[in-house]
Amino acid sequence: MAAASPAPAGPVGEAEAVETEAVAAGPVEARPVGAESAEGESGGDPVPAVPAPRAEPGAPAGEEPAGLDGLAAVARSLSGTAGVIRDAGRVLTAVATDPALLRSLGRSPRSGARALFALTRTLVAPTGLGYAPDGAGPGRVARLGGVLTSRASLAVDVAVTALKLRIRLCAVRHPEFVEEGPVRRMLIAVEADKQLLALRILRENVRAQGGARTLAALAPCLAEVLAWNALVDENPFNDEAAWHVVQGTRPDSDPLLGTRISTWARWDRGAGRAVAEPPDPELLAGFDNGGGVTAHLRNLAAIGNDGRMIVQRVKGPDGVTRYVALLPGMALGLPRNPTPQDLVGAVTAVGRNDSPYTRAVRKALALTVPDGAEIALVGHSQGGIAAMNLTELGEVNDRWRLARVVAVGSPIDFKRPRDPRTKVVSLVNEHDVVPNLEGRSPASVFPVPADWLEFTWVDPTHDFPQCHNVDVYAQSLDKVVPEARDRVDDLLAPFRGHVEETVVLRLHDR
Repeated sequence: MAAASPAPAGPVGEAEAVETEAVAAGPVEARPVGAESAEGESGGDPVPAVPAPRAEPGAPAGEEPAGLDGLAAVARSLSGTAGVIRDAGRVLTAVATDPALLRSLGRSPRSGARALFALTRTLVAPTGLGYAPDGAGPGRVARLGGVLTSRASLAVDVAVTALKLRIRLCAVRHPEFVEEGPVRRMLIAVEADKQLLALRILRENVRAQGGARTLAALAPCLAEVLAWNALVDENPFNDEAAWHVVQGTRPDSDPLLGTRISTWARWDRGAGRAVAEPPDPELLAGFDNGGGVTAHLRNLAAIGNDGRMIVQRVKGPDGVTRYVALLPGMALGLPRNPTPQDLVGAVTAVGRNDSPYTRAVRKALALTVPDGAEIALVGHSQGGIAAMNLTELGEVNDRWRLARVVAVGSPIDFKRPRDPRTKVVSLVNEHDVVPNLEGRSPASVFPVPADWLEFTWVDPTHDFPQCHNVDVYAQSLDKVVPEARDRVDDLLAPFRGHVEETVVLRLHDR
């Protein structure tokens, strides 16, 4: 049964509005995160938590408790407030360490000393901003010292409260975040600033259920959980990524270790190259030319993810010739391989819009699509990232009209098409870990742009990486959320018709 997501709640606006569809068994009576001890594993008193949203009496099965939109707004407000407090700490740090203030001590020792004392007290006193030094130079050194010694910060406390409320909202559809079990015990350990205990619980869960299922259980709020952990651990290098998650902006590093995307980009090199393969009658005969989104996904499954893509020339129902480009996801195996579809390329593409994959696809389009033609890009996983990256590039938009983008299981939420006419669709299984890679979880309180169409749903199997597979996405759209499939097919209607030509191209880094 379909139920609206807590955030963003859809539909909003007209046909292109944001919609989130979730398959749910019904409302759950959520309990506070960490309201009880984890059977002694937390090693301390019960930790505080935000109140749980309650289902209204008599609410139909499949509907969520009323008031979730209001709680999502509160979570966004808390996130913004945390950022303002952090900025205030940076400003006060800059003033307190300004050489002009220090020089004023010589001219007016008493007034200067009082001012410096007041600034310092506000920066470090529990009654002020907690421990709030931040910024460049001395502020950075002081902040690192505070992180390493676990000094309390008002900004961090407010940010953590916002993250906890977001997890609470996520728990309405995913009760594993509040019911007794390894996920809840791990959150209690994070709350108590016991990262080693959290890792031990995670390791035990991996042994019991496997790493894939463990990740799938965390996937609906993985970004929030990692950001929460980053803000309270003793690693100062992952804090910046955590703050991006808190404020709903694009991070440039990961919230686990703090590794910057630029580090990965050093290994993702190549001008990109595309070569049309000779026609394979057997392969072409197996393609589904129905033109719907699930047909395109089945065609992507047919070519695999070994470095190939598909371009189809289609005469639409109005007699106009248009083009559909199908972009597959990341290849399994080594982090680097001769194709652009490797792990290094996928991580880089999340934060960069120009990569060997996008360069290779541009050259593939140049070989097969005339200038000025309309194109629909359908991409799975890394292919969806590449599709959105193409929409951000001016030279691509100047040459072709990128009319549609359908990204399936892709972390694309912080990318923005250069052409406002481009219609974007994002399809996400909430237990798929991959869409979390850019720091926005499927149950985020930060909505995508109002002219996007977003559908998310709950996979009852919780199996990852199986739920990320392109053929599983096709099955889910047909059987779990057919209403999402139909909406996307309506959007692709101009690109459905007689397939006049299908070209399979091989992509290379160099």
